[in-house]
Amino acid sequence: MQTKRQSLVESLINVTVGFFVTMISLYLILPALGIESNTQKNIALTFYFTVLSIARNYLLRRYFNKKSNY
Repeated sequence: MQTKRQSLVESLINVTVGFFVTMISLYLILPALGIESNTQKNIALTFYFTVLSIARNYLLRRYFNKKSNY
């Protein structure tokens, strides 16, 4: 079983990798879609989705850990 701290650390590592993948992706995808892009916009968008991802990963991990104990 994974502790709450281990769940958080796993989620943070996962999301850190995702953060950099997203930053690179935004530089490629947004201009291809005709959306004006700059570093500040990309960081803001990436930060927003990063916070959502941390919460989602943590909550899902805790849910499935709790569920596996029954």
